[in-house]
Amino acid sequence: MAKEKLSLGESLVAEGVITAEQLSRAEEESKRTNQRLSKILVRLGYIAEEDLVAFLSNKLSIPHIELGNYLIDPKIIDLVPEALARKHELIPVLKIGNRLTCAMADPWNVFALDEIRSKTHLIVEPAVATEGDIKKALNEYYGAKGSMEDLIKSIDEEKLGLGDGKEMDLKKLQGIVEEPVVIKLVNMIMMKAIKERASDIHIEPEEDALKTRFRVDGMLHEVSAPPKHLQSAIISRLKIMADLNIAERRVPQDGRFTIKMEGKQIDVRMSCVPTIYGENVVLRLLDAASAVLSLEDLGFSKDTLAKFDKLIRRPHGIILVTGPTGSGKTTTLYASLNKINTVEKNIITVEDPVEYKLPGIRQIQINNKVELTFANGLRSILRQDPNVIMVGEMRDHETAEIAIQSALTGHLVFSTLHTNDAPGAVTRMIDMGVEPFLVSSSVIAVLAQRLVRTICPECKGKYAPTKEELKDLGVSASGKAEFYRGKGCPKCMSTGYKGRIGIYELMIPDEKIRNAVISKSSTDEIRKLALAGGGMVTLKDDGIRKIKDGLTTVEEVLRVTEED
Repeated sequence: MAKEKLSLGESLVAEGVITAEQLSRAEEESKRTNQRLSKILVRLGYIAEEDLVAFLSNKLSIPHIELGNYLIDPKIIDLVPEALARKHELIPVLKIGNRLTCAMADPWNVFALDEIRSKTHLIVEPAVATEGDIKKALNEYYGAKGSMEDLIKSIDEEKLGLGDGKEMDLKKLQGIVEEPVVIKLVNMIMMKAIKERASDIHIEPEEDALKTRFRVDGMLHEVSAPPKHLQSAIISRLKIMADLNIAERRVPQDGRFTIKMEGKQIDVRMSCVPTIYGENVVLRLLDAASAVLSLEDLGFSKDTLAKFDKLIRRPHGIILVTGPTGSGKTTTLYASLNKINTVEKNIITVEDPVEYKLPGIRQIQINNKVELTFANGLRSILRQDPNVIMVGEMRDHETAEIAIQSALTGHLVFSTLHTNDAPGAVTRMIDMGVEPFLVSSSVIAVLAQRLVRTICPECKGKYAPTKEELKDLGVSASGKAEFYRGKGCPKCMSTGYKGRIGIYELMIPDEKIRNAVISKSSTDEIRKLALAGGGMVTLKDDGIRKIKDGLTTVEEVLRVTEED
């Protein structure tokens, strides 16, 4: 042990972090108290703990882990006995294959690494964390084990002051939200949502209950929820994580934070609004690693993809992506920008919010408090010499007009609109007050889209559709048709679906459509022209293609297109 301590001490002296005299004093104190050298150095004030952690990370070429941002799977915790973890002041964080990463206060301690390796039969890779973070994590993860139900049963309501049902004062609430059992309960909810591939977590107060729902593949479903008396503690804990004011419960608040789990970084956007039964919370989970897909992964048919790929390489014009909230418009825009992002192009976006960070692209976040609106942001972008511009959404006449002028002066502009189909986008712009001839001369394409759930590959099976199903789709009943659906299995939580794919409707205006736009023709008339001469495939027809290809079901396509 002395040799290991000495090598750490010598390294600190060699780097000029501490003096030889300070090292000598620290080593004497370490022998006297039987505490590790690094701990003594911090206690004597010779080096700040944060600086020591940074030094160890750099010197040993190991990661520095901020445990407060991590969600650790209980299965990982179970690999290392609590006594061993506390003895060496370490905590297992991540297991990939046969490699186990442990966050340690003293990664120089090879005896600890050997002991963990012997116990787990895994290759142990050290990371460094502060002693305070490790102690807090040890109490959180080893303090109470089992399911959420077991954890709730273990909560001492009287001790935490939760039993009287009264509104807690701020001081008491601040104490409760730092209790390991409350932290672990919130972590369990987050972990369960991530494992189930949820895009959103809804925590919804009702009169006598606290309902919790996850949105998976676009559909909400209820999950086991904590009891009502934990409402204030759970919501306040989430507000602290998102850096929100826990004392303010009368006005809406928005925040964000980042967590890490199983090597993935999850960005979390939190929205909190007051209701008659307490604050309603929605958490949007954004997986940064799988955020930006390629266009080829989104579900485009070969012919539509070929056409769209040519359009996004045009030097100027407006490309609109339309659909309701949650239809994947942002994903399509990001994939498009990623496809054309080269060193020769200056691409700038103005968004609300910026959902994912795109390397090599300048992204601007809308901020209404300082009057950084879409229109103002777009004006500023034009002075930044852009080739390609993305406007998160055309919300008003002013933004639409500036976007059109940008397109007409040699810029390629991407944006979104909330319309049901592609032909409806041009009439929507005219309704916003934009002159028809400007719409006609600037819009080079409109892509409408929806997301449909894909059939779970684990329980997928063939079946013969009924005449009613074929009639609802508008498909001829001649011949034997074979469709697919999922029976439901543990892999898909008995839904029969796993994942989602897009269905698309691409309208490329030709001369007849442009003339129809100038003459303010109706959406129905423009649709007829697009289908007749433009070769447009409707959302429903693209959905039918995907049904026949065994990707999705009749119910899914009808669910997202029947209003169209």
